[in-house]
Amino acid sequence: MKTSNLGYPRIGSNREWKRALEAFWKGELTEASFLQQMEQIRLANLQKQKDMGIDIIPVNDFTLYDHMLDMSVMFGLVPKRFEAVENPLSLYFGMARGKQEAVACEMTKWFNTNYHYIVPEWEDRAPRLVENRPLTAYKEAKEKLGIEGKPVIVGPVTFIKCAKGYLPEQEDTLLSQLVPLYCRILQELEQAGAQWIQIDEPILVTSLSEEELSASKKIYEQFHKTASGLNIMLQTYFESAEHYKEIIQFPVQGIGLDFVHGEKTLDEMRLHGFPEDKVLGAGILDGRNIWRANLSQKQELILQLEELAASERIWIQPSCSLLHVPVSAKHEHSLPQELYNSLAFADEKLEELRLLSSPSQQEAIKKYDDALYLLNSSPARNRTEVLWEVEKAQGKDLKRNQPYMNRKQKQQEVWNLPLLPTTTIGSFPQTAEVKQARGKHKRGEWTKAQYDQFVKSQIEKWIKIQEDIGLDVLVHGEFERTDMVEFFGQKLNGFAFLENGWVQSYGSRCVKPPVIYGDVDFSEPMTVNESVYAQSLTDKPVKGMLTGPVTILNWSFVRDDISRENVCYQIANALQKEVLALESAGITMIQVDEPALREGLPLKKSKWQHYIDWSVNCFLLTTCTVKETTQIHTHMCYCDFNEFLGVISKLDADVISLETSRSHGELVSAFTWQSYEKGIGLGVYDIHSPRIPEIEEMRVMIEKTLEVLHEDQVWVNPDCGLKTRNISETIQSLKNMTAAAALVRKKEAVS
Repeated sequence: MKTSNLGYPRIGSNREWKRALEAFWKGELTEASFLQQMEQIRLANLQKQKDMGIDIIPVNDFTLYDHMLDMSVMFGLVPKRFEAVENPLSLYFGMARGKQEAVACEMTKWFNTNYHYIVPEWEDRAPRLVENRPLTAYKEAKEKLGIEGKPVIVGPVTFIKCAKGYLPEQEDTLLSQLVPLYCRILQELEQAGAQWIQIDEPILVTSLSEEELSASKKIYEQFHKTASGLNIMLQTYFESAEHYKEIIQFPVQGIGLDFVHGEKTLDEMRLHGFPEDKVLGAGILDGRNIWRANLSQKQELILQLEELAASERIWIQPSCSLLHVPVSAKHEHSLPQELYNSLAFADEKLEELRLLSSPSQQEAIKKYDDALYLLNSSPARNRTEVLWEVEKAQGKDLKRNQPYMNRKQKQQEVWNLPLLPTTTIGSFPQTAEVKQARGKHKRGEWTKAQYDQFVKSQIEKWIKIQEDIGLDVLVHGEFERTDMVEFFGQKLNGFAFLENGWVQSYGSRCVKPPVIYGDVDFSEPMTVNESVYAQSLTDKPVKGMLTGPVTILNWSFVRDDISRENVCYQIANALQKEVLALESAGITMIQVDEPALREGLPLKKSKWQHYIDWSVNCFLLTTCTVKETTQIHTHMCYCDFNEFLGVISKLDADVISLETSRSHGELVSAFTWQSYEKGIGLGVYDIHSPRIPEIEEMRVMIEKTLEVLHEDQVWVNPDCGLKTRNISETIQSLKNMTAAAALVRKKEAVS
């Protein structure tokens, strides 16, 4: 039985990848030095897997920014607005981050993960093969390290489905243009002596029609005819294959299946069997979470698989790429021993594969299983008072105490806001000064009083800046927060924090998700002091800022001994107490952000309603006990809202801001056929790009919004928080934004 990996984290054990990227963007590294550093990281990742004894090692899973962006550039799918950019790296990073003269390509979530990819854009042009990247990666691994790598590439069906800029009826035509390019890639790999290629088709776990499935099979028939000597591992992940019986008939040499998140996968195999002429890529270890597997149970699963497929035709592997977990747990030195012994990051998961592939490792396997037993029996996981409170909350009819239109009138009487009120999403630049102050406090060089005074000085500074800019609703800036989830986890019971548990979110943006390992409960107010202080400095309203329960859940590494639904109710119950504490302290405009609510939607539509029901209830549990004069805001990111507006309405927030700057027109079009009565802010500029938006482009965005929404519904805001931008970018962009709002406001007043 062989061991296989599907993909390895790109960022390096100490985020060397991130540092090299950002140094290059700042001009601190030449292009040659940058590419050399990237090569060193890439080869080190491969060598580590070789040293750990992994039999089938992926290549071409490394990227300078994003694997889907790599695909777009490889196929020449460069938007026309970037055609004047001659330098290949400038073009590549321009598409990812934008340039002053050209907005960046849209970014959205990779299926239901917290990883963001750059969305391919189809324009009126045929794709072409600019470079065979899988071949380049294969040759590099073989020539420099002696590794017979398994090139990885996103499959054509998934690539097309994850792209934008075409009509549904054009899909077959686009595939007919793309498939020959894939065939050429496969032919060249075959000629170079490659034995296997991993073609990722996670789209096959979603609800494809019979016609789409049939078309997909024909594509793989063409691949087989083109390069019959190259073995194809058709890899699915994140769920069970939707049409298992049909997919196992595809003319490929291997099928990769998810046995962790695909709860029906084993049953499907028992019902329909598994082809004797194919390799089974058995994803038996969770590639998306950080817990050690119960290896005894995994051994039992392997025995069951061996009843359905010969052991020599089984590869044991993670359920998906290890991109979604940190690199190594060896850097964690401050965790309770019972928790540390239960962790498995990327390297530990590869070690688990090695143990499972060797029959002589029973003693080590028992040691790991004992560690899991100690964690599960911990008092942190058995707090009866928390379980009782949550059970009681789950039985309530959760709703606001007044209908929206009643609340709207009373809130306007309190706030007297102008037409098209301007605001921001919450955070302001986390400058080097802010980070240094936080570091001094963390190292004990500053007392808590010194650090608190520094935070107050930043709040004062930015309240004054916001007033000078002319914003209507202000925020305190979140200078005390390292991360919108970590901050709350540090103040709630049931969380633990990693020292080096970084994962890539998008581009060079790495996050360190908290670990929910115990029962979650409220301890004391978390945001009241900063919010009250900010409000004392201005007559304008200051929003209290919280992260919502579903986002805290989806952006954390979550315990796997109880359901995610129950964990979310625990978080919501705790956050409700914080909302009431803010209201009692006089903060009656409160934003409860849920940027990750949509991304947690199950991949199978049959599971949507259950998730929607409990996620909406958790938001309502957090917010529904406030008075009708308290205005609840929320914020959401990166998703196709067209079929999600009904869910958004059920949240019953008074105002929602949506991250739509890169796809503003598409969302606006949704309101031409769907009604929405509550307040809404469609982000008018992209905070992930360093470019400063022009007044005119934002004016046009606002006016397009007013074509489909009533003027007294619309708020004007950036599309997300501003912590990653610098001060000058932030101030000038917000000045332009308020100027654009003022122009439209004046026009509307005249009309």
